[in-house]
Amino acid sequence: MDRELSPDEFNAAVAAVTSAFGDPTRREIYLFAREADGVTAAEVAERFALHPNVARHHLEKLTAGGYLDVELARAESAGRPSKRYRSSGMDASLALGPRRDDLLSGLLARALDRLGPEEASALADQVGFEYGEALAEKMGSSDGHRSARSAIAAVADALTAHGFAAHVDSSGPGLTIVSECCPFGEAAQRYPHVVCAMDRGMIRGMLAGLYGATEPRFEASRPDGDDHCVARV
Repeated sequence: MDRELSPDEFNAAVAAVTSAFGDPTRREIYLFAREADGVTAAEVAERFALHPNVARHHLEKLTAGGYLDVELARAESAGRPSKRYRSSGMDASLALGPRRDDLLSGLLARALDRLGPEEASALADQVGFEYGEALAEKMGSSDGHRSARSAIAAVADALTAHGFAAHVDSSGPGLTIVSECCPFGEAAQRYPHVVCAMDRGMIRGMLAGLYGATEPRFEASRPDGDDHCVARV
């Protein structure tokens, strides 16, 4: 049975859809890619009269949100292979509401908790890291690492698509990923050392794939009573 979304969940869902489709040009690009057998940044730039870098930004924003998949096309001449973007078939995710299963996430966290805090946290961190690396690979990380700013922005977009309502804050020293919502709800409150370790691992895994090995500093955790989670790079 569907349940009513909490205010945090509703805001996270709106943030995810707005991040991906808030720009009218980006919506048209998505429809273009969905109807075609894959598109390149050059094709999008020509179709919509955009600078190639702007076209690439829109495509990567949609990829980070999970709406497009990217693959590397073999180059016909010397140089980097080109990226080709195809619809991931994720249209159903446009429905409001981060997808989660309270019972399943709670039981899994409880099962991990039986291992003991340290071992459970280490395992959750590793699982999150591997998932983050897989997300980075879907975003086309295999053709070379991005700049730190580009990688962090892509991580925030991916987290937002997963219900975290994340954004990048550059007002302080370094760059900060701020997550305004935790999609795991009560499970995170009951088993914070497990769920938060998985979240941290996921961020590290995405950063490793998109930028290179790094150790973000995690300064706050919502289950402990804070308003948001912070990862400073």
